[in-house]
Amino acid sequence: MYAVIDGAVPPAGTVRVSGAKNAATRLLAAALLTDENVQLSNFPTRLVDVGHKIGFSRRTGAEITIDDEAETVTVSASSLTSPVLSRDEFDVPIRTTYLLAASQLVRTGIARIPYPGGCPIGGGSAGARGYDLHIMVWEQLGAAVTQREDHIEIIAPRGLRGGTINFPITTVGGTENALLCASVARGQTQIFNAYITPEVHDLIALLRRMGADVTVHGTSHIVVNGHAATLSGAHMAVMPDRIEALTWIVYAILSGGNLTIEGVPFGSMEVPLIHLEQAGVDLFRNSTAVHVTPDCLTSGSVQPFELACGAHPGVISDMQAFYVLVGLVGAGTSRIYDYRYPERIAFVSELAKLVDGPHLEAERGKITTHGPARFRPGLADSTDLRGSMAVVLAALCSDGRSVITNVQMALRGYNDLAGKLTSLGSRISLFDEAPAAGSLRDLLVTDGR
Repeated sequence: MYAVIDGAVPPAGTVRVSGAKNAATRLLAAALLTDENVQLSNFPTRLVDVGHKIGFSRRTGAEITIDDEAETVTVSASSLTSPVLSRDEFDVPIRTTYLLAASQLVRTGIARIPYPGGCPIGGGSAGARGYDLHIMVWEQLGAAVTQREDHIEIIAPRGLRGGTINFPITTVGGTENALLCASVARGQTQIFNAYITPEVHDLIALLRRMGADVTVHGTSHIVVNGHAATLSGAHMAVMPDRIEALTWIVYAILSGGNLTIEGVPFGSMEVPLIHLEQAGVDLFRNSTAVHVTPDCLTSGSVQPFELACGAHPGVISDMQAFYVLVGLVGAGTSRIYDYRYPERIAFVSELAKLVDGPHLEAERGKITTHGPARFRPGLADSTDLRGSMAVVLAALCSDGRSVITNVQMALRGYNDLAGKLTSLGSRISLFDEAPAAGSLRDLLVTDGR
């Protein structure tokens, strides 16, 4: 899939932040832990990752109803099983397939799930994000794990049993997997060195509504008294997406737009917004929305800054690319470090294709910007979800036509992206079929330009 973007049209109007991708896909997995109905509102129904997870869940017997207009998903998983699927049916290009194991194990004592996919944001075939910690979770809860040619098989004939899980590093996915499995296990599970992000809090909130006994101690210790069976039905709204909220704020800053962003989860992004404030961005805000105009730049431009990406409540790695964009329009040199995923720099070479001049430097764990830079139209590729969105924003801010290939990467994390951009006056068209060889650059030519 590729996008054709005609830039230099500042966004104007109002945009609402959708439910968080990193919460919604986890809540969907939790909804499979009951034979009763679960309804999730404020759900980002148009996300590519959501479609893949729903598709696989349906293949395993779950009934899932989607209402795009109301942005709700209703899940009934009473018929869910653990079928042996074909290689193609196990080929699911999302990272969080491991979260689907608990719902199969609690019913049949065996789970067959796809290998984790997702964005290759680091080194190695798995992008420096293996699944060894998930195997550890299953084994610590009494399961035997076999890595088949096209899927992972987890067996616990008598069901999962409580245990002690002590993560050697902080891991969001591992924490989520442990929570799901422990909630339906027999006995008590202690989870140490858990990574409790806002999205994990959202998952815990739903599990509690479904009858799970989950207690959080401090910032990294969770105790779960397992239900030893499926849970109960529930209804809950998905939390707003903090990364999407930041994306719209940054787009307005870069473009000089006049944009109101509704549904901003201020409580989960205090530190990221402080960094913008310290860079000279004075946001107009109330309790749930932010209004961004050129007047938000108190000195007329973004001031240079340094920040380090790491764990919540700080600037998380998924936000790195957007601070790189802010640094590019700053009045001097800015440095953005990433201690959690130091190899997350592949997008820089693609972003540089849409920047006029040598304003970007990247090395392991560090990206340096030399501003102020001007964005220019061009042809760029997508490397990962957030890197893809960064090049899309750069194209939207350039004076001319750009083509972004593999733009489906961005669609994995932004609900109805093209529709929202179009409603703000931005000019973007998405195309499913790849153009003929050698014709991509021909698309850069526009009539009258």
